[in-house]
Amino acid sequence: MTANPIADGGPMTGLTLAVTMARPLWSCPGRWMLVAVVALSLVTGTTGQATTSIPQGAVVEVDQATVNQILDVFHKAETAVAAGNLDGLMALYATQYNYHGLKQADVRKIWHDLFEEYRDLSEVHFFSKIVKLGSGSNAIIEVTCTGSLSGLSKTSGLRVPIDSWYEEVHYLTHEGGVWRIRGNAGDTPRVLPFGTAPHPLF
Repeated sequence: MTANPIADGGPMTGLTLAVTMARPLWSCPGRWMLVAVVALSLVTGTTGQATTSIPQGAVVEVDQATVNQILDVFHKAETAVAAGNLDGLMALYATQYNYHGLKQADVRKIWHDLFEEYRDLSEVHFFSKIVKLGSGSNAIIEVTCTGSLSGLSKTSGLRVPIDSWYEEVHYLTHEGGVWRIRGNAGDTPRVLPFGTAPHPLF
């Protein structure tokens, strides 16, 4: 996983999910996209505006029907997150979800705590690559995504960055007739600041 701090130097709250990773933010010119994504998530002011899109030039190796199904998963996630609908959100995760040992119950707890501390949560997702591996019941969709999550603090009333990710690879599996989020690629950080969690959300 390659989550990056959004606001360097600021104090981290117990629910801040951004963690410091080995690769510096500016080590790749493409990381300017992450800055743009974060800026977009913060300029929305007091009203969160979710965005999921596939930029021109993205590598898409699946048919349009599958693209629409994948977008539908994330659009449903946006709706559930904006409404604070924990059950609706968790329905989008595969029963065998596993991110470095974090299971469905762990992710549910993270989202529960986020909904307790923030309101009007908003996400931004840019998909740069969508590929399908395997076939039939063993098929896996890999979605390479750059994005961010922000929300209005119930304490301060300010919109604050919560999490960001650059070219994270999300795995989706076909379960119950629909695609569901199964986990993420990448290494888990060896050291996490006290009170923080890795990025398992999408």
